[in-house]
Amino acid sequence: MEIAVISGKGGTGKSSISAAFATLQHNIVLADCDVDAANLYILFNPTHDEEKRFISGYKAVIDKDKCTNCGVCVDYCRFDAIDNKDGEIEINETSCDGCKLCSRICPEEAISMVQEDESRMYSGTFRNGKMVYGRLSPGEENSGRLVDIVRNKARKVAKENGIETIIIDGPPGIGCPVISTITGVDDVVIVTEPTLSGLHDLKRTLDVTTQFKNKTSVIINKSDLNTEMANTIETYCDEKNIAVIGRIPFDTLVVDAMVNCQSIIEWAPDAEISKLIKEIYVTILKTGKSTS
Repeated sequence: MEIAVISGKGGTGKSSISAAFATLQHNIVLADCDVDAANLYILFNPTHDEEKRFISGYKAVIDKDKCTNCGVCVDYCRFDAIDNKDGEIEINETSCDGCKLCSRICPEEAISMVQEDESRMYSGTFRNGKMVYGRLSPGEENSGRLVDIVRNKARKVAKENGIETIIIDGPPGIGCPVISTITGVDDVVIVTEPTLSGLHDLKRTLDVTTQFKNKTSVIINKSDLNTEMANTIETYCDEKNIAVIGRIPFDTLVVDAMVNCQSIIEWAPDAEISKLIKEIYVTILKTGKSTS
Protein backbone atom coordinates (compact mmCIF):
# COMPACT_ATOMS: atom_id res chain seq x y z
CA MET A 1 0.00 0.00 0.00
CA GLU A 2 1.39 3.37 -1.06
CA ILE A 3 0.25 6.44 0.87
CA ALA A 4 1.26 9.83 -0.55
CA VAL A 5 1.11 12.83 1.78
CA ILE A 6 1.01 16.10 -0.15
CA SER A 7 -0.09 19.72 0.30
CA GLY A 8 -1.20 22.53 -1.94
CA LYS A 9 1.26 24.93 -0.31
CA GLY A 10 4.33 24.82 1.87
CA GLY A 11 4.21 25.16 5.64
CA THR A 12 1.09 23.13 6.31
CA GLY A 13 2.93 20.51 8.39
CA LYS A 14 2.96 17.85 5.70
CA SER A 15 6.43 16.51 6.53
CA SER A 16 5.68 16.43 10.27
CA ILE A 17 2.66 14.26 9.61
CA SER A 18 4.59 12.05 7.18
CA ALA A 19 7.24 11.56 9.85
CA ALA A 20 4.56 10.66 12.38
CA PHE A 21 3.02 8.09 10.02
CA ALA A 22 6.48 6.61 9.37
CA THR A 23 6.99 5.92 13.07
CA LEU A 24 3.61 4.39 13.81
CA GLN A 25 4.70 0.95 12.63
CA HIS A 26 7.91 -0.92 12.05
CA ASN A 27 9.13 -2.35 8.78
CA ILE A 28 7.92 0.35 6.40
CA VAL A 29 9.51 2.14 3.47
CA LEU A 30 9.66 5.93 3.74
CA ALA A 31 10.18 7.81 0.47
CA ASP A 32 10.95 11.54 0.64
CA CYS A 33 9.88 12.81 -2.78
CA ASP A 34 10.12 16.49 -1.86
CA VAL A 35 13.46 16.50 -3.66
CA ASP A 36 13.71 20.30 -3.84
CA ALA A 37 13.75 20.51 -0.06
CA ALA A 38 14.20 17.00 1.34
CA ASN A 39 14.36 17.15 5.14
CA LEU A 40 13.24 13.81 6.58
CA TYR A 41 16.79 12.49 6.31
CA ILE A 42 17.75 15.12 8.90
CA LEU A 43 15.12 13.74 11.25
CA PHE A 44 15.83 10.04 10.75
CA ASN A 45 19.53 9.99 9.81
CA PRO A 46 19.32 6.92 7.54
CA THR A 47 22.31 4.90 6.39
CA HIS A 48 23.55 5.45 2.85
CA ASP A 49 23.60 1.91 1.49
CA GLU A 50 23.21 3.17 -2.08
CA GLU A 51 23.87 6.49 -3.79
CA LYS A 52 22.89 7.18 -7.39
CA ARG A 53 23.89 10.19 -9.43
CA PHE A 54 21.04 11.99 -11.19
CA ILE A 55 21.72 13.91 -14.39
CA SER A 56 19.06 16.58 -14.57
CA GLY A 57 20.29 18.28 -17.74
CA TYR A 58 23.19 20.27 -19.14
CA LYS A 59 24.72 23.69 -18.67
CA ALA A 60 26.86 25.80 -20.94
CA VAL A 61 30.48 26.53 -20.10
CA ILE A 62 32.77 28.99 -21.91
CA ASP A 63 36.41 28.27 -22.69
CA LYS A 64 37.93 31.72 -22.10
CA ASP A 65 41.03 30.82 -24.11
CA LYS A 66 38.94 30.26 -27.24
CA CYS A 67 36.28 32.94 -26.72
CA THR A 68 36.77 36.14 -28.73
CA ASN A 69 33.83 37.90 -27.01
CA CYS A 70 32.11 38.35 -30.36
CA GLY A 71 28.66 38.36 -28.73
CA VAL A 72 26.90 36.05 -31.19
CA CYS A 73 25.75 33.80 -28.34
CA VAL A 74 24.35 36.81 -26.48
CA ASP A 75 22.14 37.71 -29.45
CA TYR A 76 20.82 34.18 -29.90
CA CYS A 77 20.18 33.16 -26.26
CA ARG A 78 16.41 33.34 -25.76
CA PHE A 79 16.75 32.80 -22.01
CA ASP A 80 18.95 35.88 -21.47
CA ALA A 81 21.47 33.62 -19.76
CA ILE A 82 24.50 35.11 -21.52
CA ASP A 83 25.75 38.64 -20.88
CA ASN A 84 28.51 40.84 -22.21
CA LYS A 85 29.99 42.39 -19.09
CA ASP A 86 32.68 44.95 -19.75
CA GLY A 87 33.57 43.28 -23.01
CA GLU A 88 33.71 39.74 -21.60
CA ILE A 89 31.11 37.05 -22.23
CA GLU A 90 29.67 35.38 -19.13
CA ILE A 91 27.01 32.69 -18.65
CA ASN A 92 24.52 32.81 -15.80
CA GLU A 93 24.22 29.15 -14.76
CA THR A 94 20.90 29.71 -13.02
CA SER A 95 19.28 31.18 -16.13
CA CYS A 96 20.83 28.69 -18.56
CA ASP A 97 18.22 26.21 -19.79
CA GLY A 98 20.72 23.80 -21.32
CA CYS A 99 19.23 24.07 -24.81
CA LYS A 100 22.72 23.76 -26.42
CA LEU A 101 22.04 26.45 -29.04
CA CYS A 102 24.98 28.63 -27.97
CA SER A 103 27.40 25.73 -28.31
CA ARG A 104 26.16 25.10 -31.85
CA ILE A 105 26.31 28.65 -33.17
CA CYS A 106 29.56 29.77 -31.51
CA PRO A 107 31.95 30.52 -34.41
CA GLU A 108 35.00 29.75 -32.25
CA GLU A 109 33.53 26.53 -30.74
CA ALA A 110 34.31 28.06 -27.36
CA ILE A 111 31.14 26.86 -25.64
CA SER A 112 30.65 23.28 -24.49
CA MET A 113 27.83 21.56 -22.62
CA VAL A 114 28.56 19.75 -19.37
CA GLN A 115 26.24 17.51 -17.37
CA GLU A 116 24.40 18.82 -14.34
CA ASP A 117 25.07 15.84 -12.10
CA GLU A 118 25.18 17.11 -8.52
CA SER A 119 21.73 15.76 -7.62
CA ARG A 120 21.51 12.40 -5.85
CA MET A 121 19.18 9.56 -4.91
CA TYR A 122 19.96 7.82 -1.62
CA SER A 123 18.70 4.53 -0.23
CA GLY A 124 19.31 3.03 3.18
CA THR A 125 17.92 2.00 6.53
CA PHE A 126 16.35 4.08 9.29
CA ARG A 127 15.04 3.12 12.71
CA ASN A 128 11.60 2.02 11.48
CA GLY A 129 12.54 0.35 8.22
CA LYS A 130 13.94 1.46 4.89
CA MET A 131 14.25 4.97 3.52
CA VAL A 132 14.72 6.38 0.02
CA TYR A 133 15.09 10.05 -0.77
CA GLY A 134 16.34 12.45 -3.42
CA ARG A 135 18.23 15.68 -3.08
CA LEU A 136 18.09 18.06 -6.02
CA SER A 137 21.14 20.31 -6.29
CA PRO A 138 20.32 24.06 -6.28
CA GLY A 139 19.57 25.31 -9.76
CA GLU A 140 19.15 21.88 -11.32
CA GLU A 141 15.96 20.94 -13.12
CA ASN A 142 13.08 19.32 -11.24
CA SER A 143 10.71 17.90 -13.82
CA GLY A 144 9.58 14.96 -11.73
CA ARG A 145 12.19 12.55 -13.09
CA LEU A 146 14.11 12.37 -9.82
CA VAL A 147 10.80 11.76 -8.02
CA ASP A 148 10.18 8.82 -10.36
CA ILE A 149 13.59 7.40 -9.51
CA VAL A 150 12.91 7.68 -5.78
CA ARG A 151 9.48 6.05 -6.08
CA ASN A 152 10.72 3.19 -8.27
CA LYS A 153 13.54 2.51 -5.84
CA ALA A 154 11.12 2.58 -2.90
CA ARG A 155 8.92 0.00 -4.61
CA LYS A 156 11.93 -2.18 -5.37
CA VAL A 157 13.14 -1.99 -1.77
CA ALA A 158 9.67 -2.83 -0.48
CA LYS A 159 9.42 -5.87 -2.75
CA GLU A 160 12.91 -7.13 -1.89
CA ASN A 161 12.26 -6.85 1.85
CA GLY A 162 8.66 -8.02 1.92
CA ILE A 163 7.40 -4.64 3.15
CA GLU A 164 3.74 -3.85 2.50
CA THR A 165 3.53 -0.13 3.35
CA ILE A 166 5.25 2.78 1.61
CA ILE A 167 4.83 6.27 3.06
CA ILE A 168 5.59 9.02 0.53
CA ASP A 169 6.32 12.56 1.64
CA GLY A 170 5.49 14.53 -1.48
CA PRO A 171 6.32 18.07 -2.56
CA PRO A 172 3.91 21.00 -2.15
CA GLY A 173 2.05 22.52 -5.08
CA ILE A 174 0.49 20.99 -8.19
CA GLY A 175 3.44 20.78 -10.61
CA CYS A 176 5.17 17.87 -12.32
CA PRO A 177 6.89 16.59 -9.13
CA VAL A 178 3.48 16.27 -7.44
CA ILE A 179 2.03 14.44 -10.43
CA SER A 180 5.00 12.05 -10.36
CA THR A 181 4.37 11.54 -6.64
CA ILE A 182 0.67 10.65 -6.79
CA THR A 183 0.51 8.65 -10.02
CA GLY A 184 -0.54 5.10 -9.22
CA VAL A 185 -0.60 5.39 -5.41
CA ASP A 186 -3.34 3.78 -3.32
CA ASP A 187 -4.10 6.79 -1.13
CA VAL A 188 -3.46 10.52 -1.32
CA VAL A 189 -3.65 12.49 1.91
CA ILE A 190 -3.74 16.27 1.46
CA VAL A 191 -2.62 18.30 4.46
CA THR A 192 -4.07 21.79 4.56
CA GLU A 193 -4.29 24.63 7.08
CA PRO A 194 -7.22 26.85 8.12
CA THR A 195 -6.30 29.91 6.07
CA LEU A 196 -7.69 31.46 2.90
CA SER A 197 -4.55 30.51 0.97
CA GLY A 198 -4.78 27.01 2.45
CA LEU A 199 -8.32 26.61 1.10
CA HIS A 200 -7.38 28.06 -2.28
CA ASP A 201 -4.46 25.68 -2.73
CA LEU A 202 -6.48 22.75 -1.42
CA LYS A 203 -9.00 23.35 -4.19
CA ARG A 204 -6.24 23.31 -6.81
CA THR A 205 -4.76 20.14 -5.37
CA LEU A 206 -8.13 18.40 -5.32
CA ASP A 207 -8.56 19.31 -8.99
CA VAL A 208 -5.33 17.42 -9.73
CA THR A 209 -6.12 14.33 -7.66
CA THR A 210 -9.60 14.21 -9.20
CA GLN A 211 -8.12 14.24 -12.69
CA PHE A 212 -5.90 11.30 -11.74
CA LYS A 213 -8.78 9.51 -10.00
CA ASN A 214 -6.79 9.13 -6.79
CA LYS A 215 -8.54 8.05 -3.61
CA THR A 216 -8.15 11.27 -1.62
CA SER A 217 -8.72 12.44 1.93
CA VAL A 218 -7.91 15.66 3.79
CA ILE A 219 -6.30 16.52 7.11
CA ILE A 220 -6.79 20.03 8.50
CA ASN A 221 -3.64 20.76 10.48
CA LYS A 222 -3.43 23.49 13.15
CA SER A 223 -7.22 23.54 12.89
CA ASP A 224 -7.82 25.45 16.13
CA LEU A 225 -5.93 28.54 14.92
CA ASN A 226 -8.95 29.53 12.83
CA THR A 227 -11.96 27.37 13.65
CA GLU A 228 -14.26 29.28 11.29
CA MET A 229 -11.98 28.67 8.32
CA ALA A 230 -11.50 25.03 9.34
CA ASN A 231 -15.29 24.65 9.26
CA THR A 232 -15.38 26.30 5.82
CA ILE A 233 -12.79 23.84 4.52
CA GLU A 234 -14.69 20.88 5.94
CA THR A 235 -17.94 22.12 4.37
CA TYR A 236 -16.22 22.47 1.00
CA CYS A 237 -14.82 18.93 1.25
CA ASP A 238 -18.27 17.57 2.18
CA GLU A 239 -19.73 19.21 -0.92
CA LYS A 240 -17.04 17.54 -3.03
CA ASN A 241 -17.49 14.16 -1.29
CA ILE A 242 -13.94 14.30 0.06
CA ALA A 243 -13.44 12.84 3.52
CA VAL A 244 -11.86 15.04 6.18
CA ILE A 245 -10.22 12.29 8.22
CA GLY A 246 -8.86 14.50 10.96
CA ARG A 247 -8.52 17.96 12.46
CA ILE A 248 -5.20 18.30 14.26
CA PRO A 249 -4.82 21.21 16.71
CA PHE A 250 -1.69 23.32 16.93
CA ASP A 251 0.78 21.93 19.47
CA THR A 252 4.29 23.17 20.24
CA LEU A 253 5.24 19.58 21.10
CA VAL A 254 5.63 19.02 17.36
CA VAL A 255 8.33 21.69 17.26
CA ASP A 256 10.04 20.19 20.31
CA ALA A 257 10.04 16.80 18.60
CA MET A 258 11.60 18.14 15.42
CA VAL A 259 14.30 20.01 17.33
CA ASN A 260 15.20 16.71 18.98
CA CYS A 261 15.18 14.83 15.62
CA GLN A 262 12.12 12.77 16.47
CA SER A 263 8.59 12.55 15.19
CA ILE A 264 5.79 13.62 17.51
CA ILE A 265 4.93 9.93 17.94
CA GLU A 266 8.42 9.21 19.25
CA TRP A 267 8.76 12.36 21.33
CA ALA A 268 5.36 12.37 23.04
CA PRO A 269 3.58 9.06 22.36
CA ASP A 270 0.94 9.65 25.05
CA ALA A 271 0.10 13.23 24.06
CA GLU A 272 -3.37 13.94 22.70
CA ILE A 273 -1.97 15.01 19.33
CA SER A 274 -0.12 11.68 18.99
CA LYS A 275 -3.28 9.74 19.81
CA LEU A 276 -5.19 11.75 17.22
CA ILE A 277 -2.59 11.08 14.52
CA LYS A 278 -2.68 7.37 15.37
CA GLU A 279 -6.45 7.37 14.88
CA ILE A 280 -6.07 9.13 11.54
CA TYR A 281 -3.47 6.61 10.37
CA VAL A 282 -5.67 3.67 11.38
CA THR A 283 -8.51 5.24 9.39
CA ILE A 284 -6.27 5.48 6.31
CA LEU A 285 -5.22 1.86 6.59
CA LYS A 286 -8.77 0.62 7.13
CA THR A 287 -10.26 2.55 4.20
CA GLY A 288 -7.32 1.55 2.03
CA LYS A 289 -7.85 -2.16 2.73
CA SER A 290 -11.60 -1.89 2.24
CA THR A 291 -11.19 -0.43 -1.26
CA SER A 292 -8.29 -2.64 -2.39
